Amino acid sequence: MRTAFIDTLCEMAAQEPRIWLLCADLGYSVLERFADRFPDRYVNVGVAEQNMMGIAAGLAMSGKIVFTYSIVNFPVMRCFEQIRNDVCYHNLNVNIVAVGGGLSYGSLGYTHHGIEDLAVMRVLPNMTVIAPGDPLEAKLATQAIANLSGPCYLRLGKAGEPQVHTREPQFEIGKAIELQSGTDLTLISIGGMLDLTVKAAEKLTMQGYSIEVLSMPTLYPLDEQSILQSAQKTKKIITLEEHGIGGLGSAVAEVLAQSGESVKFKPLRLKREAVKTAGSQTVLRSQQGLDLDGIVQSALAMLQRVY
Repeated sequence: MRTAFIDTLCEMAAQEPRIWLLCADLGYSVLERFADRFPDRYVNVGVAEQNMMGIAAGLAMSGKIVFTYSIVNFPVMRCFEQIRNDVCYHNLNVNIVAVGGGLSYGSLGYTHHGIEDLAVMRVLPNMTVIAPGDPLEAKLATQAIANLSGPCYLRLGKAGEPQVHTREPQFEIGKAIELQSGTDLTLISIGGMLDLTVKAAEKLTMQGYSIEVLSMPTLYPLDEQSILQSAQKTKKIITLEEHGIGGLGSAVAEVLAQSGESVKFKPLRLKREAVKTAGSQTVLRSQQGLDLDGIVQSALAMLQRVY
């Protein structure tokens, strides 16, 4: 996803001189293509994320379209006060791009696990929150947020994520993307869980079930209409996210609770306890029940349960 992001940003920067990119001393082998082409609009602030947000806010107040880039926890947790007070309070055009969402940097341990960011960012005023599901969604999201007024949080994976969409979908901030229509169960995915979600739907379809699959790249503003329409149709919803409490599952639960719809609902997400194991993303997902087998078994339990 990060490759799709930087390639798209370079294309846009060639046409829009107001675009700037700031980083906090990382992104090597990724950001050079921007730095080489637009050296006057690229700033490495060093390991100083709070300063990065202050500089970004100042540039935005000067009419620039600013993108900041870092590994998930560092541009969120380390400088949350600057995001809240400098960026969101003033409704500035600062796009906070975070790579390594979820357990992408699993081998580096808990300090590098981005598993609370969506919950934190979706409560901030004026903040749009986006987590694309594959490189194609990442490209379209990057294009969309450059034209957005106000702050945005763009959560990406790392590198090497498969392209799930077979053709370019219609991407609109605040709208779900339907990959498959169904009547028995709805699977709603955000971020890098999309590939496993589609594969789980394929396995369930082979067992005779009609599965609806929605990619929800925008967490805020949330596409409540698509959620409720699907709920009315399937009466069963499972959300999938590489994140803990407060993310997609919590947001969808709020929508369903307020709607009064009678729906069977289960959020598949990370457990509340800190992940203390260092391992690959695949291994850590499996430990959390977020691998293909875990998703399919959770879906079958809901589909086969007699209420």
